[in-house]
Amino acid sequence: MCAIVDANVAHEVFGTDRPPAGERFFKWLSSPHGQLVIGGKLNSELSRNGRFRDWLRIAIGSARVRQFTDDDLAPHLAQVGGKEHRSDDPHVLALAAASGARLLYANDNALIDDFRDRAILANPGKVYTTLRSKDVSHAHEQLLRQRDLCRSKDR
Repeated sequence: MCAIVDANVAHEVFGTDRPPAGERFFKWLSSPHGQLVIGGKLNSELSRNGRFRDWLRIAIGSARVRQFTDDDLAPHLAQVGGKEHRSDDPHVLALAAASGARLLYANDNALIDDFRDRAILANPGKVYTTLRSKDVSHAHEQLLRQRDLCRSKDR
């Protein structure tokens, strides 16, 4: 399954003091079931986190990451950027469109709304969030068990 981690929760996934839900997501991401999708501006934002950079080096070698170039994302960014959206994260939406990733870990309400909006993404996704609670919920576990949240060629 493919997932995108927004920069606003990088500390919850890659930080030293992860909340339980962040720790659970990190374990899933580091398992054979998870795969992080990164590229463009989001890659730059996440790379500000040293622990992310350390994880990334290992994850690339074990195929836990799919990277997209700016050229890969450009047509999707133009398409998404031309639509009305609430967030200031069209680069995240373009990454979802380019990769087929349909799981987003974020705590940004505007981005969450955009990610679920069919007017922006033809195939809207599901959101893993800790806005309500930092503990692992039944909904978190269900999301991490799903295997259909990326295009089949991306799995």
